[in-house]
Amino acid sequence: MDSPKSKRVYRVAVIGCRGRGTAAARAYHAHPRTELVGLCDLVKEARDQLGDEIEIANRFEDMDQMIRQTAPDIVVISTATDLHYELSMRTLEHGINIEVEKPICTDLYQADQMITKAQEIGVRIAVHHQGRVGSAMRAIHNAFTAGKIGELRYIHCDNKGYYGGYGLMNIGTHKINDMLKLAGRCQSVVAQATTRGDSVTPHDVHQSPGGMGPIAGQHITAMLQFEQNVTGILLHHQFSPINLEGSVMEWYGTEGRLFRHIDRVWFCPQPHYTPALTSDGWELLSLVYPQTADPQVSADDYWFVDEYVQALDQERDHECSGLAGRHALEVMMGIFSSIVNGKRVSLPQCNREHPLRRWRQDSGLADLPDMPRSYVEWLKAEGQTSSDVL
Repeated sequence: MDSPKSKRVYRVAVIGCRGRGTAAARAYHAHPRTELVGLCDLVKEARDQLGDEIEIANRFEDMDQMIRQTAPDIVVISTATDLHYELSMRTLEHGINIEVEKPICTDLYQADQMITKAQEIGVRIAVHHQGRVGSAMRAIHNAFTAGKIGELRYIHCDNKGYYGGYGLMNIGTHKINDMLKLAGRCQSVVAQATTRGDSVTPHDVHQSPGGMGPIAGQHITAMLQFEQNVTGILLHHQFSPINLEGSVMEWYGTEGRLFRHIDRVWFCPQPHYTPALTSDGWELLSLVYPQTADPQVSADDYWFVDEYVQALDQERDHECSGLAGRHALEVMMGIFSSIVNGKRVSLPQCNREHPLRRWRQDSGLADLPDMPRSYVEWLKAEGQTSSDVL
């Protein structure tokens, strides 16, 4: 028999009406168990454009006013990363469940404060790592749990070619979560980073594009040690031009392998032999799509919303919970810490400060100067020529 909660429609308000906020709003608007009740953005044109598209009349410049007037069950925070902590803590003061864009925030101290506050008042945090619960990862998880590759041994993850430190904070947080889904918790990391061919120094630490906090390293190579003796390699190397279709992952098992390229997944029944992807050695697997016909709604975003509905029904955390989001950030901070100290870093770390900010302070350097938030303009300010940027 269905519980009363299984019939409940959850009220949702969105803070931030730009790219990610628009994608989230579309998914919540499309799901039959959620109702979009309010939009908030400091820029009137942004909130009006989204509000007109999905026919939401409640549009606000003040987030606290929106929460008081619309009484949402979930507040979506789809803003730049350096605003996540402040807006999340303000929302939690209202006693509301939140969904916050990835990464959860810019350092572990902030993440700890957010999670402690949510636990104290008894609400949930979900971090928008939609790929972890999306169509491709569902196909991979189904194949893995069916035993198609045997026991997991090793994971390899490449990147799109962003500047290494930025790629880690921007795309790496997704890739780490995809690794964690099958491999379990990460226990330690070892990493190295170079800028212009030399090991990074405190002078190579910069503020990230997009407000993602301090970063360092044009090229980052990290080895992750997971539970059950599983290892992984995570690469974030800058190259030009960026290849938005270049991010690939491969899971190696005792009896076979799984390979993902964007929204395609293959299975190979050989753990060592490497046939061409077009040969009969690889089987293209069917993705697991949700039941929504709206072409504007991302399947992965829809799955993320559906998981939140199920989690709230069952009074449990979202699979992409605040704890999971903090663990991904823990891995990224561990990578930076290993770069700074030149040795293996065990997780979790006792020192919750940002390792790159602390590195500069310990070296007697001034606070980090501001940098452009646009990635292209940031690269130019970092000293790369227009031919490097394009």
